[in-house]
Amino acid sequence: MSTENSPENGSAADEVRPPLALIAGPTASGKSDLAVRLALALEERGRRAVVVNADSAQVYSDLAVLSARPGEEEMRGIEHRLFGAWDGAQACSAADWAAAARREIADVHAAGGVPILVGGTGLYIRTLLEGIAPVPEIDPDIRKAVRAMPLDEAYAALTLEDPERAAVLAPADSSRIARALEVVRSTGRPLSAWQAERSGGIAGDVQIHPAVLLPDRETLYERCDRRFENMLQLGAIEEVETLLARDLDLAMPVMRAIGVPEIAGFLRGEWDLDEATMRGAQATRNYAKRQFTWLRHQPPQDWPRLTSEHFDENEIFGILLHS
Repeated sequence: MSTENSPENGSAADEVRPPLALIAGPTASGKSDLAVRLALALEERGRRAVVVNADSAQVYSDLAVLSARPGEEEMRGIEHRLFGAWDGAQACSAADWAAAARREIADVHAAGGVPILVGGTGLYIRTLLEGIAPVPEIDPDIRKAVRAMPLDEAYAALTLEDPERAAVLAPADSSRIARALEVVRSTGRPLSAWQAERSGGIAGDVQIHPAVLLPDRETLYERCDRRFENMLQLGAIEEVETLLARDLDLAMPVMRAIGVPEIAGFLRGEWDLDEATMRGAQATRNYAKRQFTWLRHQPPQDWPRLTSEHFDENEIFGILLHS
């Protein structure tokens, strides 16, 4: 991911670009609370602030508990947008979300406010800032054939047909291997060629004030465990019961969200509640680990990486708060 903005290297152009605060971090890292505190600090200075969701689970109305979507008390009177904006029967792609986020950010700017983008879905953030590759629709027959291939065969084929992409993917990364292979077979061009033609990104149109939250991993994993246990007490089981009653396609993103398969197995009698709790906590930790790795390496290196357990909005966003 690359942007023209950085917190240290401003320019005259930055002064006329509207601000966009961006708080990224793995699940349970404290980013939602920091976003609200930043919004309150801005409003104390007479500037309207709106929190905009960039989390792929929190977009679904069906996952209020399992996505840890902020409640009214946690929002503390600050307007939040794109939280629960999609019904689970409709998949929200990165392109779908980015289009909606662009509209919301533009609307906040038009009203003279400061949008605060908060989330941990790297693909969402990257698509919004850098734009989307104009990959044509994949031939359904090619997609079906590729998705039916054993993983080792698909990886071997990708090594021959798109060696550049294969070289940067782990041999066990089934979804990305399949995506790269179906693109090159369907379009005749490697995925990297399409990605070089990205369009629609807003990075050059806004002044980004970023913060990447990367707290101590062991502390983060302990929070993940506690969070999932708390979710069970707050209605996660009932939430999954309601989802299962809708009989949605199990391939839909909402049905694959962390906690849904684990609790669904319990409800179907495949394992007991203790096992579901263990599986859900482990899935949450695994997700946090993937987010942590992506956020440490992928965003621009001049974006501040913050490891403290006590995030101070005034220290992190001092330039924004006093501009």
